[in-house]
Amino acid sequence: MKTKEKLHLSSKKHVGAFNQPLIFFLFICLIFSVTAARLFWIQIIRGSYYKKLSEENRVKLIANPPIRGRLLDRNGVVLADNKLVYSLAIQPRLLTNSEWIDLRNSLSDLLNVSTDQLEIAFNRSNSDTPYKKVLLTDLSVEQVIRFKEQENNLYGAQIDIGLIRNYPYKSLASHALGYTQLITQNEFSKLSERGYRLSDRIGRKGIEAAFESQLRGTWGGEMLEIDAIGTVQRSLGLKLPKAGRDIKLTLDLELQRTAEKVLSDKTGGAIVAIDPHTGAIRAIASQPTFDLNFFSQPFTNKQYNNLFLSSNLPLLSRVFNAYDPGSTWKPITAIAGMESGKFPASKKLNTVPCITYGSHCFPEHNKRGFGWIGYEDAFRVSSNTFFYQVGVGSGSKALYDAATKLGFNNYTGIETVLDENKGLVGNKKWADEGRGWGNPGETPWIVEDMASASIGQSVVLVTPLQLARAYAVFANGGYLITPHLVDANINWRSEKYLKKVDIEDTTLDTIRRGLRKVVTSGTGMGLNLDNSILPPVAGKTGTAEDSSGGTDHAWFAGFTPYDSGEIVIVAFAQNTPGGGSVHALPMARKVLRAWYEQKSNNELIRSKD
Repeated sequence: MKTKEKLHLSSKKHVGAFNQPLIFFLFICLIFSVTAARLFWIQIIRGSYYKKLSEENRVKLIANPPIRGRLLDRNGVVLADNKLVYSLAIQPRLLTNSEWIDLRNSLSDLLNVSTDQLEIAFNRSNSDTPYKKVLLTDLSVEQVIRFKEQENNLYGAQIDIGLIRNYPYKSLASHALGYTQLITQNEFSKLSERGYRLSDRIGRKGIEAAFESQLRGTWGGEMLEIDAIGTVQRSLGLKLPKAGRDIKLTLDLELQRTAEKVLSDKTGGAIVAIDPHTGAIRAIASQPTFDLNFFSQPFTNKQYNNLFLSSNLPLLSRVFNAYDPGSTWKPITAIAGMESGKFPASKKLNTVPCITYGSHCFPEHNKRGFGWIGYEDAFRVSSNTFFYQVGVGSGSKALYDAATKLGFNNYTGIETVLDENKGLVGNKKWADEGRGWGNPGETPWIVEDMASASIGQSVVLVTPLQLARAYAVFANGGYLITPHLVDANINWRSEKYLKKVDIEDTTLDTIRRGLRKVVTSGTGMGLNLDNSILPPVAGKTGTAEDSSGGTDHAWFAGFTPYDSGEIVIVAFAQNTPGGGSVHALPMARKVLRAWYEQKSNNELIRSKD
């Protein structure tokens, strides 16, 4: 029995001795397999990721933003530039919650800002990067000095230097200049291929948007080699940023200031002053306006809503929006009458208290009529019943053809076309197709429409810029110009931009003489009341019912000098009842006087030289 037990114990010892190397071998194999698998995962599967991570630990890229190009007036005066600003930022990843509270309190005392303001900025989700949050922008020099003095005790905080868009004249020409804003995530996904970053600003309206590619410039940067603790060892490469191009506008600062000033007491309105030979816009103002610098600063939701949701629509450019033109439209009806051959230049018509078309009697504005008169006197006294007869007798197609010849019912060609309304010239085809809101065949063109269209009411909507373009045809001898805010070394007198309008000389001359009589002895005589030294002016007043339901609009459109036509002016007062001669004409007179005084001074200076 003892012998069997010994043999059994001996065999167990041999098996144990035999299994130990195998187990050890298998263990070693397992270790190597795990290591190999891990290395395969790191080097092959995730190799590019860890290589990038390694490079980022060794190489640091410092981005240098470009300087946005400036906007200048025609004389080189800066209308938009860039302002150096200091911002307070922190790196949240370096701070615990308790450390942030201590830092917040220290910054509050040091910079004289509330802890609530800092806390709100800290909790904002729209930070520039995941690693940095901007708490304050546009710090004063005193605040920067205080921070620098205590910088060693403010771990996690830093002062950044940057540029923001700056508009020295604040709201001046705001709708024409436009503004910049941070790009959205959706825009970034499309623009990242063109070198944009999430922290970039992009032109949002006006010239800032239209010339974004030229104004923006390109980013630069420097590649630095750093050690494990972040100390810079050397520069591995430097690419300087390329500044954006300055854009010189056709605007004249002093004339623009005058236009803005004469609009300042109006609840809504617009002024356009344009060179009728080249299309260069000298002044373009809209009321109400807004401070362009608003978009360069942080703002609260309340401030944003006050601007964007305001009932008086300050962001809407009245220059590019369409309204009923009233009697300023009568020259277009005159073109339809004369060019159709149905109402030649010598034609006289009997003007009466009212004329019935369909179910409505359309009145003369003086309720009496003016007897038998021709085109020139019809312009002078602004007879409604004269132009009802011409418009209705000529027909929808003739009026539409006359209007489109002068650029209506279409975009003007200005660079900021995205801000522009093309207006409306109602006609039979348009009505038969549903007028833009009804079903085809259910909204037919009726004679009442034609009567209203004859005097620029109800089914006719034009922008102040379109009207200025049309009156330039009367000022320059029959050419349709292309309005523009930037000359850009383009020959604006070439056939591409200056097109001869297909109307007879007798038609053009008749309208010109009529517009001159408006000022010498008609509804526009108020231009002469201040004994100004203006050269001879021709133009037309207009009082238009607001087809959207508001009170009357007031208009004046004209040009001077009568013989050479050097400037066209359109003045518009939105929902300002009382008549174009009462409200719009004085506005135009002030702008024309400023233009002429400036012109005279420049000629005097040149004569002395």
